Amino acid sequence: MSLRRYLACTFLIALAGLLLLSRPVSSSQLEKISSRVLDETKNGGSTEAIVVLKAQADLSPAEKLSTKAEKGQFVVSALRSVANRTQGPILDFLRQRGIPYQSFFIVNMIKVTGDRSLMEALSAREDVAQIDANPHVRTALPRPTGFDLPQVKPNPEWNLKQVKATNVWALGFHGEGMVVADADTGAQWDHPALKNQYRGWDGQNVNHDYNWHDASPEHSPTPVDPNSHGTFTASEMAGYDGGSNLLGVAPRSKWIACRNMDPNGTGSPTSYTECFQFLIAPYPVGQPDKGDPSKAPDSINNSWVCPQSEGCSTNTLLKIVNAVRAAGIFPAMAAGNSGSGCSSVDTPPAIYAAAVSVGATDSANNIASFSSRGPVTADGSNRLKPELSAPGVNIRGAVPTNQYSSGWDGTSMATPHVAGGVALIWQAKPSLKGQITATEKLYALTATHLKSSQNCGGSGQNIPNNVFGYGLINLYKAVTAQ
Repeated sequence: MSLRRYLACTFLIALAGLLLLSRPVSSSQLEKISSRVLDETKNGGSTEAIVVLKAQADLSPAEKLSTKAEKGQFVVSALRSVANRTQGPILDFLRQRGIPYQSFFIVNMIKVTGDRSLMEALSAREDVAQIDANPHVRTALPRPTGFDLPQVKPNPEWNLKQVKATNVWALGFHGEGMVVADADTGAQWDHPALKNQYRGWDGQNVNHDYNWHDASPEHSPTPVDPNSHGTFTASEMAGYDGGSNLLGVAPRSKWIACRNMDPNGTGSPTSYTECFQFLIAPYPVGQPDKGDPSKAPDSINNSWVCPQSEGCSTNTLLKIVNAVRAAGIFPAMAAGNSGSGCSSVDTPPAIYAAAVSVGATDSANNIASFSSRGPVTADGSNRLKPELSAPGVNIRGAVPTNQYSSGWDGTSMATPHVAGGVALIWQAKPSLKGQITATEKLYALTATHLKSSQNCGGSGQNIPNNVFGYGLINLYKAVTAQ
């Protein structure tokens, strides 16, 4: 190409961009932009936003695939294909203007940072479906109030007995060969109760590739947990020090983790999305283009919420959770701690149909006062929530550094029982691996049915109900059911 033609082309591209930026904005274009983004970009302000493209992958064929490996490979390939095929023009648009961005494939979207003129220019594009806010959300997480001495003799915690995990161990199933994941504040990988179960530890050497990712602003290449919450929830799934401290539902499963919150428990829709994307196709540290769906976990524990009150759109994470489920990964979600009123399950990701949401019970199988209830009205669905319940009051677990702490309360503590329980169920019933709907139904059929005097969208005496769901999980019945 001659210099004259090159300069002419460059001029025309620049002119087109200026015309686009200066073109009057129609009401239909403004409707694409969330009110929070509009508010934060008025008077010359700048903000982070999520640009969701119209083209999205059709993942429905995954349902007919027979194995988890096939599901994972299909889903990741389909998602990548759509993103690769459609993001080029908009990425060129951003690069030409020096706009910082981060692209995703688990849902076809791009995070951008810019002002009102940028948001209006993007909303004018035919390939853009919507522009959502990307607020940094602080989740109210339990914190240790004190530390316990290690147990002096092997004694499984009461909550493990309550869900009949100990009965399953007696059958020879402890989670061997299964992998659970924690999306949380991080993890102390070498905690005595976690080290031998960390997939990155082979007994002599550690390798964090495919086993750890930090989506927080710190981007630590090695596992850290400056908060404690993530270490605790990971230990509820797989925690066991090989001696006296038996904390986890599946104490011989392996675990991996992704950090989606900073030390204060603050995350964002894109940090949550980044972790889900890592977990459906884990990759070596710092090499996201080398994701491998064959290394995906069997279940993901999500003991966090992304509330609309902080600016999170009701549907921001919907396609992401749908993709996780389509990939044959069990999505366990905390119902939330906004009880005790009806319809207090009101935040993503717990509200979604694809999410298996978990309420919290105490040692007497009463519903915890803080445990959120259904039905879901935040999105107009009126769907039942939670689906299941598990112990979430006065729970003991591992915390940094090499400590143990008891007295933790929250649906955060309940959810790992379900995520860890998947490891026991799938080990005992290999035909269920990757079959999320069938596993969810098994959980429901074998749960200890619990009724409530509280009527939320129907009688609390019905099974299921919007207080306990189908009831307290019973892992022994799930494993032994014919």
